[in-house]
Amino acid sequence: MNIFMANPTISVGFISFLSAQIIKTVLYAIKEKTFNPERITGAGGMPSSHSAMVVSVALYLLRLPEVGYTSPIFALSIMMLGIVIYDALSVRYNAGLHGKELNRLRKVIDEMDDEISKLGGEIQDEQLEEIADQKEFKEFLGHKPIEVLAGALLGILIAMVFPLPV
Repeated sequence: MNIFMANPTISVGFISFLSAQIIKTVLYAIKEKTFNPERITGAGGMPSSHSAMVVSVALYLLRLPEVGYTSPIFALSIMMLGIVIYDALSVRYNAGLHGKELNRLRKVIDEMDDEISKLGGEIQDEQLEEIADQKEFKEFLGHKPIEVLAGALLGILIAMVFPLPV
């Protein structure tokens, strides 16, 4: 039997995550007037799919009569919710800022290299050339508080409309 059909808790989390990723991709396409396939699977952006998933799972578990708020399973889901939201707001958000700044510095280095080349000089440092050849750092990693809130609200909505097993 399919794991998503056999375990509704997994289903509600997966549906929340997927819904947020689709909304995020559509909102990005509208804002930027271009489709970026990386937004379908990428982190960061509006709404937070991670927040949507952990909030929907916690709330769904809370709604289950056999689980409830005194259950160790619900307690574990709340602990995971706290870790995921903290990570999205702090660690991954700051890593995204670092990526943005590193990409900006890489452009400055490239411009300096171009200016030196125009003047007839060469950069002897092979490391600078390696930096220019590397892929850009990811800038969409974490979330602003409003993005986490939107993901949490989406998770609440999905958990509330998802049917309880009979």
